[in-house]
Amino acid sequence: MADLERILPLWIELENSRADYVLATVTAAEGPSYRKPGACMLVAQDGRRAGTVSGGCLEAEVARRAWWLTASGVTLQRFSTVEEDGDRPYGSGCGGVVWLLLERRPTAAPLLLALQHSFERRTPLTVATIVEGAYLGRRAFAGVETGHTGDPKFKAPDTLQHLAELALASKASMQSKVSINGAEARVWTDFRPARPGLWIFGAGDDAQPLLRLAKELGWLVAVADGRSHLATRDRFATADELHILKMEEFAATPSAEAPAALANIRSQDAAVVMTHSFEQDSRALASLLALKPQPAYIGVLGPQRRTRELLAEAARLLNKPADSANETVERWLSHLHAPTGLDLGAESPETIALSVIAEIQQCFAKASALPLRQVRAIPPPPTTR
Repeated sequence: MADLERILPLWIELENSRADYVLATVTAAEGPSYRKPGACMLVAQDGRRAGTVSGGCLEAEVARRAWWLTASGVTLQRFSTVEEDGDRPYGSGCGGVVWLLLERRPTAAPLLLALQHSFERRTPLTVATIVEGAYLGRRAFAGVETGHTGDPKFKAPDTLQHLAELALASKASMQSKVSINGAEARVWTDFRPARPGLWIFGAGDDAQPLLRLAKELGWLVAVADGRSHLATRDRFATADELHILKMEEFAATPSAEAPAALANIRSQDAAVVMTHSFEQDSRALASLLALKPQPAYIGVLGPQRRTRELLAEAARLLNKPADSANETVERWLSHLHAPTGLDLGAESPETIALSVIAEIQQCFAKASALPLRQVRAIPPPPTTR
């Protein structure tokens, strides 16, 4: 997501000036690799570039070679740490091998257009790309309408379109084979989940580093607070949405419409309640808990004792029966992240923001949050005598 924040503005500028460009896309990786399949880098003729295809050790070499490698059209190139005919390291410093699809504007533009639509509309996208043979670089899309595949003479075969739709339904990328005009071709189908969003209920100073970190990850970020002197563009210039909360909008009842501040929240999103106001926090929680479907992550800043009190008030606002209120509070609490964040020893607004963003990312990715030295431990080589 973060790459697209940088790639799309450069692409739009180049498209507006009708300038050519090269798009490099990782289609496969073998062994350790900093970037995974789907990572992109856009290279302009004047040397500017956006996005990455490695940890920084490969980009200059790709940009240097991109123009002459694509002089005859789309090409798939292999980059590794050590060149086969020498020992000069120029590739992936992680020691792995990556395959890059290099293409110019005619075939890259439809892909970038689809990525733009998916990014802006926050919808999932799958791209089935032929990565060998005469139709190298031709594509089929599922999830967005792009209008064309980049080549008016090429119509995506039904099998290619089927792969795109299958990956969208299964929410998983895949490598496969298809038959095109009697010849077998390898296809890489890339599933790109919908762009997530973060709803920050609270416009205090501690919300500012949370906004910055979320924007660095390419998420859409909304900030909402009832205090108009805090929820300002001067304080939150990069927020995608900024809302002044009105308490009457948050008189949340099961049949009430969602407040305007929640109109664009989706199931792939996160919300963090941190206004430091009991009334605002309880009403925000009530509105979030009344949503169907609820966002993937709801976090509450502060001790769990306070969260129980907030939930008890939310239950009252939602007209939950008094005799089952305690059971409702416990059920809600089991699904909330309260206190929000991972245990990182955080004390300052910046480190607290880091711990919150880390837990949200862990939740989105369904990752373990364990140290990588435990997750990716390599056993020692066998001893010899």
